[in-house]
Amino acid sequence: MKEFAYKLVKGIERKDIPRDKRDIINDLIALKIISDGKIIKLKSSYRIGKVDVTKKGFGFLIPIGVKERDYLIESHHLNGASKGDLVIAQKLFNKKGRPKAKVIYILEKAFAVSVAYLVYEIKNGKKVPVLKNIKTNEPLFVNEKKKTLKKLPEGAVFKINNYTAKIEEVLGVLDDPWIDDKISLALYNKKEEFSKKAIKEARAFGDYVDKSMYPDRVDLTDLSFCTIDPESAKDHDDAIYFDKEKNELYVAIADVSEYVYLNGNIDKEAKERGFSIYFPHKSVPMLPRELSENICSLKENEDRLAFIFKITLDKNNEVLKEELFEGIIRSKRKYSYNKVDEFLEGKLNLIDETDEEILKWLLPLWEKIKKIRSERLKTGLEFESDEIRMVLDENGMIKEVNLEKETPSHKLIEDCMLLANKAAAKMIDFGIFRVHEKPSQTSIDELYSELGSLGINVNTDEKNFVKAVEDIQKQASELGIKKFVDKLIIRSQQQARYDACNTGHFALGFDRYTHFTSPIRRYSDLILHRILKATIKNQKKILEYILRNVEALVVKLSELEREAMKVEWDFYDRKYARVANENIGKIYKGIIEDPEIPPIAKILEDKLLGARVFLKDKEKFNLFEKVDIEISSSDIATAKIKGKVKKEN
Repeated sequence: MKEFAYKLVKGIERKDIPRDKRDIINDLIALKIISDGKIIKLKSSYRIGKVDVTKKGFGFLIPIGVKERDYLIESHHLNGASKGDLVIAQKLFNKKGRPKAKVIYILEKAFAVSVAYLVYEIKNGKKVPVLKNIKTNEPLFVNEKKKTLKKLPEGAVFKINNYTAKIEEVLGVLDDPWIDDKISLALYNKKEEFSKKAIKEARAFGDYVDKSMYPDRVDLTDLSFCTIDPESAKDHDDAIYFDKEKNELYVAIADVSEYVYLNGNIDKEAKERGFSIYFPHKSVPMLPRELSENICSLKENEDRLAFIFKITLDKNNEVLKEELFEGIIRSKRKYSYNKVDEFLEGKLNLIDETDEEILKWLLPLWEKIKKIRSERLKTGLEFESDEIRMVLDENGMIKEVNLEKETPSHKLIEDCMLLANKAAAKMIDFGIFRVHEKPSQTSIDELYSELGSLGINVNTDEKNFVKAVEDIQKQASELGIKKFVDKLIIRSQQQARYDACNTGHFALGFDRYTHFTSPIRRYSDLILHRILKATIKNQKKILEYILRNVEALVVKLSELEREAMKVEWDFYDRKYARVANENIGKIYKGIIEDPEIPPIAKILEDKLLGARVFLKDKEKFNLFEKVDIEISSSDIATAKIKGKVKKEN
């Protein structure tokens, strides 16, 4: 809906109005909120935006599509709008003070669904069923008969339609650990299953590629491409090959746009998902598995269609030439990061001559990538990022939690993909870019203040933020707190996002950057592939149609990306809460991550490694202070763990 709302602000051609939005358009025409003609557009006296409601009851409209300050909405002008709702508001005449508006039309509720669980309370001597919101533990009204609810066990979990207040689905029971992913997905209204139409469309492509059907594609099946991914990966977006004689790097990307037609059944669902979601035990893919894990995936020893960049380097590892074309490859090996790390460390436990053939180019490529990376980091930022890797047991509980560090194999693939992404960004002036702005001076000042309290001396005269960060990281390493300081620096920066116009990528130090290399799991990359194909094939009508709608799409994708991350974080919190519930009273080593009252700490060991704990302590702690945390309580419904700092007697 936000994508559609953005189009209304900018103006949308009548022929581009989606069928499912025609009733809304008719409403808005009747209310004289939009112009009625060839171009449908919001009238100048109205604004579309999200509502933020304060504890005092009044709200603010945060407009989209225009660069303006927020509008004040008096409580009596909210007209039923709640926090986060997407609304159309009318500007109110106001000579002095903050601009005001009143809500005229609610386009979309902030949360189309809620998740609730069933408890039984004793009222007037009777056992009464009560539904509680799983996020807040507040009672939730539903339009269901109590007799129906009484048939269900305590702890039953439901998905509630917020528009009708009706139960949409019974997800399971709260005591069952296997319900956690269902809850996390339902909280953000994410679907796991695909429609029958989408699956039928995906299956129609079969499970193999016949090269003879693609005579116009460049046949590279004789080259020793390989994929490098996590051990458990089932979808392989990218493969690489390096011709060391010609100094040419090939980055082959799954040619998803060959199978996912614009506005087809698969495309419509992929656009609503935006991104694949990954849990420790399974994934919720953006595309049906018939594509993501089969015909699109660059499987070992299978012919696959690919969209390929051939990047020619000079003797100083500078890019001489970048060529983009449609091809066919056959990956000769599916390597894990661990296996490639062994190769790069000199542990050459080769299986056969295929390994030998690949290593002849892989090892020289790594030597080049190290130099390219070193040069890149002179203008870009690098952070320690210990990613949590959770493993579940057969009961759906945490078996173990490990920190997955970035290794040479990760760096090898990362910088190969960066070269391809940069090359793609050079080919477009308007479309879909990955942008990241420099942090504001206010954020930088706040960061420097926090660092000062940690004993890190910051040269405030240094105007080059990248150089300042290098010095900060050096001091943090000496104090043994580099990865924690890295998080502070990341937190001070603006979030990377998608934009139709290029503004550069500050953290990477690139003037132009986009996402090209993961079309199986990111819709942004799929759209970019379509733009690039339409460009190199001179398909002007297709290109014009995509670009006409891309400004609204990038807003939607940035939001969907944040939601996908929140789903994954919520799942981890739920698993931690179950472990904490079994260890009430146990003491863990932790560190203070947020010293504001109430303080928040993070546990540093065992199965709760990475878990957040809300401390009951009223006293002030220092940032990154090491503490012993006693688990006081754990609410499995809200996924919140509470504890207190255990002091020595």
